[in-house]
Amino acid sequence: MMYIGFITRGGSASNLNMNLYATKKTAAEGMLDIALFLANVTHMKTVIEQGAGFRYYIAVLTLISFSLALQIVAGVLIIIIARRDLNVVSNQKRLDYLNNVATGVIFVTTVINFFISFFGSKRTGFFRWLLARLHF
Repeated sequence: MMYIGFITRGGSASNLNMNLYATKKTAAEGMLDIALFLANVTHMKTVIEQGAGFRYYIAVLTLISFSLALQIVAGVLIIIIARRDLNVVSNQKRLDYLNNVATGVIFVTTVINFFISFFGSKRTGFFRWLLARLHF
């Protein structure tokens, strides 16, 4: 039952279509990359609205800009990987290399986004206000 959607019509689990699996995996990675990209754009907008008075303004803007650039690189790599046929033996070594590069770029992007979250945005005091309203 685990292989539903990856099995070719009339085939069994042993006839797993690796090209279809790789395409679906790559599409899922692409959607997650788009979600992170939009979250970073929103975070950048928030930091810019807070202005240069924010303590880590330059650091956070630089990290977000670098993260956005890496996400664009990862997106291009994902598109290249998705357009190639994994079943062609001559493509397999190159696709494996590109997949490893894309994984590395996504890992570096994740680390950068950790630091973006760490430096974060200026505290607004909303959470404290909300707790006071809820009597906690």
